[in-house]
Amino acid sequence: MSQIISIPQQINLTKEDFIEQIKLSCKVPSLVEEITVRKIVENTAAKLGIQVDTEELQQTADKIRLTNKLSSATQTWSWLEKHGLSLDDFEKIAHLSLLSAKLAEHLFADKVEPYFFEHQNDYTGAIAYEVILDDEDLAIELFYAIQEGEISFYDVAHKYIQDEELRCRGGYQGVLKRQDLKPEISAAIFASQAPQLLKPIFTSKGAHLILVEQIIVPQLDTKLRNLLTLELFSHWLKIQVESVTVTFDLQDSQSL
Repeated sequence: MSQIISIPQQINLTKEDFIEQIKLSCKVPSLVEEITVRKIVENTAAKLGIQVDTEELQQTADKIRLTNKLSSATQTWSWLEKHGLSLDDFEKIAHLSLLSAKLAEHLFADKVEPYFFEHQNDYTGAIAYEVILDDEDLAIELFYAIQEGEISFYDVAHKYIQDEELRCRGGYQGVLKRQDLKPEISAAIFASQAPQLLKPIFTSKGAHLILVEQIIVPQLDTKLRNLLTLELFSHWLKIQVESVTVTFDLQDSQSL
């Protein structure tokens, strides 16, 4: 019988251990990008004179606690300890989150509306049901049978869909966007007069029987406005990151 190796009851980790693990797990590039983004946000906000006040910072901190389900001081302290954070670190997290939001609003508040109208089709959705059949002739036959009221789309889905979960949903696909679909399917769905059963569409996957229940025309409400602001800000940050030169040194000079 092989000897059982005793495992130490306590392991003490140092900053050097963390740096070594970051390098060994190949996470340096992603961390460099995150640090670069933070520096860009802080430097740009400073140049533009964007500041945060105590009330705003408290509201942001409360949102972070809510997001992480930290409803008590005890839970908050446990969470901080788990992540190796101090109270000052937590305030820095809230400060960066708020600063990023205010910078995004400053840069893109007046650009969201024209961007929305230019890309409105990208945010149009469709609620649809789908059955994919291997037999094209059968798909055409079922299409006309549904049209004539001889069988319902639900019955077709229940009979011909193999996936149990999808079958139970009657082929429900959720809210679809143009970019989620093959071009020929996207064109047919978004040109439909919902509710409408589409003629079978043939692709490499088979014959698609699609029932379009509703076309959802997007409205520029607060939720979508915030989403578009974030998208524009993220794109801007990506361009900024790609345009800067970042230097760093994680080598131990004693090992060289």
